[in-house]
Amino acid sequence: MTTRRITIAALAALALAGCQQADPSKPAFKGVDLTGAEYARQLNLTDQDGRARSLADFKGKVTVVFFGYTQCPDVCPTTMMEVAEVKKALGADGDKVQGVFVTVDPERDTPALLKAYLASFDPSFVGLHGSVEQTQAAAKEFKVFYAKVPGKTPETYTMDHTAASFLFDPQGRVRVYVRYGAGAEPLVHDIKLLLAGR
Repeated sequence: MTTRRITIAALAALALAGCQQADPSKPAFKGVDLTGAEYARQLNLTDQDGRARSLADFKGKVTVVFFGYTQCPDVCPTTMMEVAEVKKALGADGDKVQGVFVTVDPERDTPALLKAYLASFDPSFVGLHGSVEQTQAAAKEFKVFYAKVPGKTPETYTMDHTAASFLFDPQGRVRVYVRYGAGAEPLVHDIKLLLAGR
């Protein structure tokens, strides 16, 4: 199950966050504070409209980056639905939030499929894809795990993958790691802090 996968990086981040919570000068994120992390600094892939994209394209907004795949039965659609709910809950500030979905299944997730999939949640969401090698590089940069799980036929495989979102502040810096299953409320809380410049 994807929800059972926890990377060493995530455990380290949790330990770091435990130490940081004692400092009242730091923002009280409900997710894991990744401020100053030495990873998740680059993301260079192609969007669903064929445009080359990087993290710099999303500066000025709080960006929610999630690695998943369109045929995911549970974690991915739930997460994207929560991000869409967060945008609505923020009212006018929802326009300052950018959802970014990075596919870990480039063999099946074509640009057209990504576009249709994300439009069902929010038409502003950006879907990123690349070659197998580019996908591996992006996952490595974010310390994201993913692996193909064989199905009954070669075409019906599933993907185990890290089930979490990364929040970037409007300056384009990774700030928060949000574990799957927390719900929309912690996302709203942490995004409000980032929008306030914390």
